[in-house]
Amino acid sequence: MADLILMPQMGYDMKEGRLVRWLKVEGDSISRGEEIAEIETDKAVIPMPSTASGVLKKIVAEEGSTIPVGETMGIIGGKDEEISLESTSQETSGNKKETVTANTPNESTPKKHEAAKGEFRASPIAKRIATEKGIDLSTIKGSGPGGRITEQDVLAAGDSPTDNKVSVTADSPEDSISSPNSGAERIPLSRMRQAIARLTSRSKQEIPHFYVTAEINMEATLSVRQQLNAKLGESGGRVSINDFIVKACAIALGQPQFVGFNSSFIDNSLDLHPNINIGVAIDLEEKGLMVPAIMRCQNLSLTQLATASKDLVERAKNDKLQVEEYSESTFTVSNLGMFDVESFTAIIHPPNSAVLAVGTVKERPVVVEKSLTIARTMFATLAVDHRVSDGASGARFLVEVKRLLESPVSLL
Repeated sequence: MADLILMPQMGYDMKEGRLVRWLKVEGDSISRGEEIAEIETDKAVIPMPSTASGVLKKIVAEEGSTIPVGETMGIIGGKDEEISLESTSQETSGNKKETVTANTPNESTPKKHEAAKGEFRASPIAKRIATEKGIDLSTIKGSGPGGRITEQDVLAAGDSPTDNKVSVTADSPEDSISSPNSGAERIPLSRMRQAIARLTSRSKQEIPHFYVTAEINMEATLSVRQQLNAKLGESGGRVSINDFIVKACAIALGQPQFVGFNSSFIDNSLDLHPNINIGVAIDLEEKGLMVPAIMRCQNLSLTQLATASKDLVERAKNDKLQVEEYSESTFTVSNLGMFDVESFTAIIHPPNSAVLAVGTVKERPVVVEKSLTIARTMFATLAVDHRVSDGASGARFLVEVKRLLESPVSLL
């Protein structure tokens, strides 16, 4: 039986993705896990691995088209298997049957997507851009499957003469696209910025956050880091303060009493994750914020984690992330210390249950054995989903991270 290639959900709030290009052509042999296409989400271009082995029998979705999550992109079958007009059924991850015919791309599109006379189909992002630019969708010929109007179709129409533009009146507040401040310029948000807005709004609306803060003496960590980097200098590797923080979190999350901080609250239950995948907030400057994960941190030494972290940041900046790194974080660390920020609170990154926000390491007055002295300390604030844990448990977890960073030999 043939297998359907479906648009995967590469992120917590992903609803659709754009097929940038196929990495295979019809007739190519494919192994399970092999990259077969590149998908553009709101934040990155990510290679898509195959979920089945066989031969690429039919390409249904065209390059450049925007496809809803779960919709068919192509068909994989046996080498000698014929894909006919008969419907091909495949059990999907949602445990429902999906049918597709495979003679032509148009015939492969489910009939429920066929446009009625006088109507047109467009992706949600295409509709939004059309509204922002005042473009009449009925004047655009769609290039997507079944004539679906894509983002690129609308953008191209926006660069054409203005005969496809429509005026927008302000009969109601909802209809108005003008700024409430006279003379203000309205700049449409980028796709990434819109994705961040959706995710953070949903997080704050749905997740009851609570916060606990601790000051951590980093003198011992800085001393060990200096010695370690001096030793690693010969091989060119270096370990950052953030690597120590991530390692401390990974060790704490691996302790039985703290498994709840490495879980997701779903349908009034906790999904306890078998791996510790720590998301690292990465500033992409003009692009926005991304939180890819260092996978399976419980299996990495401090130096291995440092290498993985540098590689992750580099690939994030060059759109080379893997699907699991983009969508399977289980805990997050957000560090603004490089900006000389002393402390801040972070928003939980769904479907995570917690995020640790750390500020800069700075010389501050501290009391040690009843004597006032100067030490380099750091403020760390843990945000926790109150449906998952409570203040006392959050405090104990943060104290454990503090203990590990103040006794960093245990991190080596």
